[in-house]
Amino acid sequence: MPDIIVMFFLLGLVAGVLRSDLAIPRAAYDILSLLLMLTIGLKGGMALYGNLHPALLIEAAAIAGLGFAIPLLLIPLLRYGVKLSLADTASFAAHYGSVSAGTFAVALAWVEARDLDVGGQVTLYLVLLELPAILVGLWFYRRFSKSRPKSEAAPLWQETFTNRSVVLLVGGVIIGALYGPEKGVGVTAPLTGAFSVILSLFLLEMGLVAAETLRGLSLRYWRIIMFALCMPPILAIPGLATGVALGLDTGSVVILASLTASASYIAAPVAVRHAIPEADIGLTMLASLGVTFPFNVLLGIGLYHGMLTFATG
Repeated sequence: MPDIIVMFFLLGLVAGVLRSDLAIPRAAYDILSLLLMLTIGLKGGMALYGNLHPALLIEAAAIAGLGFAIPLLLIPLLRYGVKLSLADTASFAAHYGSVSAGTFAVALAWVEARDLDVGGQVTLYLVLLELPAILVGLWFYRRFSKSRPKSEAAPLWQETFTNRSVVLLVGGVIIGALYGPEKGVGVTAPLTGAFSVILSLFLLEMGLVAAETLRGLSLRYWRIIMFALCMPPILAIPGLATGVALGLDTGSVVILASLTASASYIAAPVAVRHAIPEADIGLTMLASLGVTFPFNVLLGIGLYHGMLTFATG
């Protein structure tokens, strides 16, 4: 039986498929997403409290390297295999090279429920994987497209690094690392204690949104659907290999693999919509949120743990 948190996603998915009038107000969803990002950052920062060491720099460099390498490897496949336009190739590379905060939250809850060891630095993986991938996708578009002047690079950097998800994640990590689990407990305890509730309500909304995107499913998109369905286990492999090579805890490796297998549907769409107006964001959402996200939440995380167990004996 799936974890109870995943059942909230299934509830939203079924309600959406049945065209129920169930809906979470936009303002409530914004609050949930903000609380989720901040709480994830706080949890990671508090785990880092008193545990910062030089080896973390090597680990961070390796994870950031994945963030640059994955979209670069995806570009030829998207352009010539899936046969996307240049704009959509750049968009998909940015989304699938980047990561899903929702998948991270589910993976974190999954490994904690099974008492797997997790390092506090896993929250940093979100930023270390998200930003390089977005920059690579947008660089590719600007490098090969003649319709976008290079003089607009400054706003792109500003928007990428000041994205609200990034600000809350990084800010939460800094606050948690400065104060730890004991200081400021009156503020941090209600947030971290309500993490599962916040995540459950967030996943309920994600189920509704996924059902809506799946209504656009059509056989003419078969290449995109196959890409979105087949790539997660493949993209999990570099995450697993990097985690094992770095000697990370089991839970940390599973989370890293789940992240490299995921696709962004929060930060990347904001940057792509601004910088690549020709890209079909709806098509990307169909793949990332309609296919890849449900696969990872329902099957992927357990699969990646099984792959790790098999590989390490």
